[in-house]
This record gives sequence, C-alpha cells and structure tokens, in this order.
Amino acid sequence: MIVIYTSKLLIFALVQFLSMFLDLLTAMLWSMSPLGEAKVGIPYALLNGVDIYLALIFSFLANLLVFPIMNFFFDVCNRYFLRWYYYKKAAIFVGRRAKTGAGKNVEKYGFWGLMFFVAMPVPGTGVYAGTIAGYLFGLDRKKAFLANAIGILISCLIVWVATLTAMKL
Repeated sequence: MIVIYTSKLLIFALVQFLSMFLDLLTAMLWSMSPLGEAKVGIPYALLNGVDIYLALIFSFLANLLVFPIMNFFFDVCNRYFLRWYYYKKAAIFVGRRAKTGAGKNVEKYGFWGLMFFVAMPVPGTGVYAGTIAGYLFGLDRKKAFLANAIGILISCLIVWVATLTAMKL
C-alpha cells in the first residue's frame, strides 16, 4: 500500500516538474522571439505558475541569447542574402525602422543611448532593434553587447515587477 502511494506521489511530482519545465521552455522561446521578447515571456511564465525567480532569470538569459545569434547572422548570412532583391528590400526597411527608432539616442549618447533604447519595455524596442542599431551605427561589439545586456535586464525587471504587481491585485 505504501509503495503504491509513494509511486503515485513520485508520478505526480514528475508530471508537475514536466509541466513547469514546458512552461519555462515556452517562456524562453517567447523571450527569444522577435514578436514579444521577454516582455511576453516573463508574464507567460508567471501566469502559468513558474517560480518567479526562474521566470526572470531564464527569460533574461533567453532574451540575451538573441545578441550573439543576430551578430552571427549579420557576419555570415546577411552578406549572402543581400544578393536577393526581396531580402535586400526587407533588410533596408528593418534597418531604417531601427535607425529611426534608436537613431537620435544612439548617435548622440552612444552606449547609454542604446542601453536606454533597449531598456524601454515598449513594442519596437528591445534586443533585436538594439542589435540592429548597434550594427548600423558601428558600435564596438563588446560595448553594444553590454548596453543590450543592461537594457534587457532593466526591461526584464520592469516587466517582472509590473506583472507581479498586477497578479497581486
């Protein structure tokens, strides 16, 4: 009787763990997505019962992974794809949007402007636009990464606190 009860508890705990793991993985994928970044990943994780600190840490790290992936894309793939008319047209459109959104801040304030631009948790700002802006303005990669990382952290903390506050109401 005790063995059956213990095995049921173990199965229940395993199901709970897998459920939280899948919710955390989904939150990380949202955090890496250009459609929402951590602005969507953190609320998704918190609303699905993921531990509040795990939600913050893993969403932040997943969002931070975008920077090296985008830089790899710029270095390797972008040069090849720019030969195609439709890609070039879309790349110019995205570049212009990133430059107009972050242009004045990044040109005038450099590192601090990029950090502030990425830190604002509003649509159109974030690590994707920040990486593109840093690339277009020719910022040093280490400084651009640090500015993006600090900006992402600030943005994640704002979204995290706002979501936790809204959930308490």
